[in-house]
This record gives sequence, C-alpha cells and structure tokens, in this order.
Amino acid sequence: MKIAIASDHGGFELKKYLADWLKKENYEVFDLGNHVYDKEDDYPDFANAVAVEVSNGNAERGIAICGSGVGACVAANKTKGIRACVCHDTYSAHQGVEHDNMNVLCLGARIVGDELSKELVRAFLSAKFINEGRFKRRFDKVAVLDK
Repeated sequence: MKIAIASDHGGFELKKYLADWLKKENYEVFDLGNHVYDKEDDYPDFANAVAVEVSNGNAERGIAICGSGVGACVAANKTKGIRACVCHDTYSAHQGVEHDNMNVLCLGARIVGDELSKELVRAFLSAKFINEGRFKRRFDKVAVLDK
C-alpha cells in the first residue's frame, strides 16, 4: 500500500518516527515533508500535499500530522475526494474507514505518543470500507456533497 505522510513543525518528530516504522512494515511511503524542522512552517502546506497525493491516486491513504491534528484535518478536507478525520482512539481510526471511507488520518503529535500513534495507524491502514447497505448509501450522499 502506498502511504503519503507529512507534517508541520508540530508533528515533525512523530512524522519521522511513523515514516521510518511504516517503511519497516513494508509500506511504500511518500514522505512529503517537512524534511527539516522549521518552527515557522504552516500545516496547510503539508496537509494539502498529502491530500493531493491521495486525491490524484498516487497514494492509497494519507497521514497528516500537526500539533492537534485539527488544522491538518481542516486543510486536508478542502481537497476534492478527501475524507480526513482526526482520530486519537483506535475505534475511530478503523471505524472511520469501515463506515465512512476515510482516506486521510490526521494525528495530533501533542496529543498522542509514539506507541499510540502506531496503533492508530495500524487500525487505519488495516481497515476496509464496507461498501454495502447503509454505509454505501451514506457514502453516496457524501460523494454528492463533494461536487
């Protein structure tokens, strides 16, 4: 699976940690930055980079990280076809994919630590959308909103 990942300064260390771990887990990782710590960088730049890669099909899923996860989530959701959610618990990380077809996981590096972030990413990446019944009906309604 191809994963796009990026962060601003607030998630810089966590992004490096997760990118290295994902590579060891045999994922193809597109590290979209930031590649150097810059306390003046801005989360929309990095969340957008992830969103664009997922939206255009270059990555199957994305991970956007900032201090709280909220800013990255708001920015990522501005891109057509992106369903980004902040998840700081494993249930939401997999249920968001299964029920809502979430394709970008947003994390707050000031909220979650290294080990919990790995559990969240594992839950997110292992989940599959339930493309039937009420889940498909609801997704189809959301897709109309995307237009």
